[in-house]
Formats: sequence, C-alpha cells, structure tokens
Amino acid sequence: MTTSVIPRPDSGTGDLSVWPASTARLAHGGLAVGGVALADVAARFGTPVYVLDEGEVRERCRAYRGAFPEAEVLYAAKAFLSRAMVRWVQEEGLGLDVCSAGELELAVTAGFPPERIVLHGNAKSPHDLDSALRLGVGRIVIDSPSEIARIAAAVGPELDMGGGHGVAYRPGEPALDVGALARKLRSGLEESCAAAGMAVPRLVIEPGRGVVGPAGVALYRVLAVKRTGDTLFVAVDGGMSDNPRPALYGVRYAPRLIGRTSAADSRTATVVGRHCEAGDVLAAGVELPGDIRPGDLIAVPVAGAYQLSMASGYNMVGRPPVAAVNEGTVRLLVRRETLADLRRRDIGA
Repeated sequence: MTTSVIPRPDSGTGDLSVWPASTARLAHGGLAVGGVALADVAARFGTPVYVLDEGEVRERCRAYRGAFPEAEVLYAAKAFLSRAMVRWVQEEGLGLDVCSAGELELAVTAGFPPERIVLHGNAKSPHDLDSALRLGVGRIVIDSPSEIARIAAAVGPELDMGGGHGVAYRPGEPALDVGALARKLRSGLEESCAAAGMAVPRLVIEPGRGVVGPAGVALYRVLAVKRTGDTLFVAVDGGMSDNPRPALYGVRYAPRLIGRTSAADSRTATVVGRHCEAGDVLAAGVELPGDIRPGDLIAVPVAGAYQLSMASGYNMVGRPPVAAVNEGTVRLLVRRETLADLRRRDIGA
C-alpha cells in the first residue's frame, strides 16, 4: 500500500514533535507515517491496531550505537518483540537482552545469534536458566546466590548500566539526549575508575523503550461520545486490554483526531476504553475537537513500547495486530488475536 504524501505547514492543529520523524500531514486532516496514511492502515487491518515505523526503529538503534561506540548496546526485548524486530535489531548491530525463556526462544528461532543474547531479569525460573544454558546465551546476569549455584560459571571486568531510558509522551516534555547521556556516563566512569586505580570496565547498556517507544502509533475508532459538563468522554474500541500503562503507571498520552478536518473549537476530553473498569482511561485532560463523533479515528503516538507486550486477554476481546510501515509500504508483523485463538486455549469440559 502506498500513498501520496502532501506536506503541509503546521496550521496550529497539533504539535507533531513526539511523533515518528517520518510523520507528514495529509489533506483533510490525515497523517502519514513511513509514507503510509494511517487511515489506510486502519481501513486495511481494523482497529485497534499498532503501527510501527521501521525506519524510526532503525534510526534509534543507530543513534545508540553512535553515542556508545565503545559499549555493547543490548535491545531490551521486554519493550516489544517480534520476529521482524529481532531481524531489525540484528541488522543494526545491537545485542539482545531477554527476560524469559519465551523471549529467548523467539529470538533464537528467528535467527538471532545466542552468543549475542543476555538473559536478565529477577527471579528467573529453572526453565529460564535451563533454556539459556541449552541454547548457549552469551551471558546470564546473576540476580541471587541461588542462581550462581545453578549456573556454576565464571563471570567477567563488565558494568551493565541497564536501560529504562525515558521518552517524551506529550509535546513539551523533555526527551532524552542519548549523546549527552553517553558523555556523562563515560566521563563519570573514567574519573571513578582512575580515582580507584581500576581499569575501565566494558560498558553495557540496555535501551528498550528508547528504541521502539517513539516509533509506534496506536489507532482507535471512536465508539461513543458523552458530554458531562465541560468534559467530553470519548469511548474507543480498545482500552486497558491493549494498553494498561495509564492505569498502572499514570502514563499521559496525547491522542489526536485524524482522517478529517474539524473547524470546531477544542474541548477538554477524557479518552476511555471499552472495558467497564474505573481504571480504563487511555488519556485524561486532553484537547480534542468539540465535534468528535462515533466513527472518527484517533491516533496515539509513542505507542511502540510496553503495550502489546503487556496486553491481556481481559473481556476476551483479543490483542491487536502490529503493522510495520516503511518507505510507503505496510505489512503485517503480528496478526490480530481472534476468538478462535482464545477458544483453543480452553480445553476443559
């Protein structure tokens, strides 16, 4: 699928600073990411749907490699993992940090070299450790004395700084400067080691959200609109089953109406999900056009990390698909979970 991108100046209808760098405005209020109209993705694959910009993921991998040329950069698979993501990470020269036998098996069966994989995570199960040893992972991060006894292996002069690098979810929020982070870590490490008379250890970092988070966009269809006083309640066809992060951590997103132009004044809105739960809120206190209505398409940026990986089977609605966009084409990476998939798991009588 391809689309003709018509760049337009910002008409004051929304800041695109937290969107993928490839995002372009289209006629009639549309947006394209990776050269593909988001409305076309929604029409083809349905909603909810996650859209992942392959070019943005690759560029962010390169940014980390460029900022830390002397370090080993491991992509933290818990943020988002699929066979395609495994291939992109490998091709961009990053290693892989996994936290379970499931993530490990997916990576190895997708062709990722096991010696470039690190098994991390607290409270690893015997199955996790057995799989790591059987498949020959490069390293296992020790979490407890019991793991040392089980692994019975020597470990090497390395300093793993972990990940957890923040990203901006709304325009105006501070974004991590990877280059500045690298310079600060490097100078601090060199000074501390010199003061202690120690050799500088090899540095390892594990970005996950910083690589894939800003590369993703979630698309939802509006199901209902309710007006209570000065607040709009906009209900969409997804919710906490496909993104529990607002309920768990209070993450604040900046959803946007796409697919049509609205001349209506903006209203303070709360975007809620389809689940009958008090915590099923995707975004509160956001500005949306006052004439938003059922059938409209809403796009939520910075949706690439910890959404599909944390999605649940609540209400048996099925987890959304993932579509990758790149240079004007779109392809399905992960298909939508169907009711047939859910029924197959129930083997009782």
